[in-house]
Amino acid sequence: MKKILIIEDDQIVANIYRNKFSVEGYDVITAADGEAGLESLRSFRPDAIVLDLLLPKISGVDLMKKIRAEPEFQQVPIIVFSNTYLTNMVQEAWKAGATKCLSKANCTPKQLIDVVRSTLSKNGASPAAVPSGHTPAPVPRAASSPAVAPHPHPLATNPEAEPQNELGKMFLAGLPPILSTLRTLLQTLSKADDEPTRLKALNEIYRSIHSLTANAGMAGLGQIAHLSDALEALLLELYQKPATINVSTLRTVASAIDLLGLLRTRGPRPHQKEPASPSILVVDDEPISRRAVTCALEKAGLKSVSLEDPQLAFNLLAERKFDLVFLDIDMPNMKGFELCAKLRNLPGYGKTPVVFVTGLTDFESRANSTMSGGNDFIAKPFLLIELAVKALIHLLRVQLEPAR
Repeated sequence: MKKILIIEDDQIVANIYRNKFSVEGYDVITAADGEAGLESLRSFRPDAIVLDLLLPKISGVDLMKKIRAEPEFQQVPIIVFSNTYLTNMVQEAWKAGATKCLSKANCTPKQLIDVVRSTLSKNGASPAAVPSGHTPAPVPRAASSPAVAPHPHPLATNPEAEPQNELGKMFLAGLPPILSTLRTLLQTLSKADDEPTRLKALNEIYRSIHSLTANAGMAGLGQIAHLSDALEALLLELYQKPATINVSTLRTVASAIDLLGLLRTRGPRPHQKEPASPSILVVDDEPISRRAVTCALEKAGLKSVSLEDPQLAFNLLAERKFDLVFLDIDMPNMKGFELCAKLRNLPGYGKTPVVFVTGLTDFESRANSTMSGGNDFIAKPFLLIELAVKALIHLLRVQLEPAR
């Protein structure tokens, strides 16, 4: 009987995976943090390890370095769970000796079991069978392997297979009190006037969203999982860089939490037709700013068309339909406010989300952005992940609206 060690600090997630593996005939134990995982590794001597990168006490990356430093465990397969948006951490995981990297937002228990089964069949002998004194080379990452296992388009529904239906129902039933707690914590964060209190509240929000991402992914609720995945990455960056906590970032977090509630009550159902890839237009006369917006969108798996001339942008808007528009305000020949007002008069653009991205943060600019028909506002300089979250929020909201 093959032995599996699951190192995961979310007990609900760990128990679900343990039960699924046990049903498939594996001998499974769990550990709730990096230190406990290292102790279990030496006593249990597993054939494969399932590891969350974001762990207390010892991080997933540091834990892998310790595992690979011990000769008898240099070939044990390590299946890593990570956040899709934390690409630097995923690259560190590969360097530390990960065998496979999976996105928590897009992995059901069945998919994980399939990956482990396939990996074990390729790996051959159990690490316990390695002769004493022999030091095998670490399992290499294939040159063609992606940074993290690919997932469907972030706006796509993830049709639930029959085994995930019960998980989905349980998840959705338990979501309201989680969202209520998150809103209370966000109020604490917003009102706190000292950094320790702010960071404590922010960490609690982050840990809750981290758990929510995994649970939604296991339940096959793709849209909730992918929005939560992006929000988790934003929260982690805010925690690591407290100076970036401001009115804009807090509004983005609040909007994402509210949308998670809407997705629960009004979101697409399993087997709904997958939406086409959204079309996004970025208009900014500054090349560096324009590239920053398109890079942020790419983090969310979203493609865009970018232009520096607002008149050319208006002509393009008249020729084809875009699902989301990002506009700079201070542009030559035509201000962003004017372009927004003009596009609102085009057929099919009455409710298209328009987000202003600008260095102008005064009250008058905010008021004009709303009066001209804008939906949102983000000030330069911005966090790339914050803009990515904003884009997902607006595109998902459109999908929740009745067909028009």
